[in-house]
Amino acid sequence: MIARARDEAGFAGGLAGLLFGVLIFVFGTVLVAYGWAVVQTKAAVVDAARQAARTYVEAPDSLDAYESARGAAYASLAAKDRNPAHAALRIATGGFGRCERVTITVSYPAPVVVFPLGSLLGGSTVKAEHSEIVDPYRSGLPGSAACG
Repeated sequence: MIARARDEAGFAGGLAGLLFGVLIFVFGTVLVAYGWAVVQTKAAVVDAARQAARTYVEAPDSLDAYESARGAAYASLAAKDRNPAHAALRIATGGFGRCERVTITVSYPAPVVVFPLGSLLGGSTVKAEHSEIVDPYRSGLPGSAACG
């Protein structure tokens, strides 16, 4: 007959393995949550750039184009629960004129995650750009349609 050991030898190794497994699970969950937050931020920024470019090319004149585009981008970000004050919008290429291709870039800071041990994820910026062409046949713009 084999005698069983009734002491607690080996328990410390089992406890360390259990704690290590829980730590990996917690940090893995935080990494997945961070990745998902970055994906959601990217989707919000892409939509904001698209809305800004569309609004820019449909504006009645060049004076209102940028302000209208900025308002549309900020409204799109706010609808996706992002703070518009953190966003940056710029016209990368083009201008307001017949047949002009306008490219608008929107950037937003990626979410930041702080681990209990002090390490940090984030600090980068999520960017998106979208371009549209000002309608060559629209009324109210000087010149003739040469692109179309």
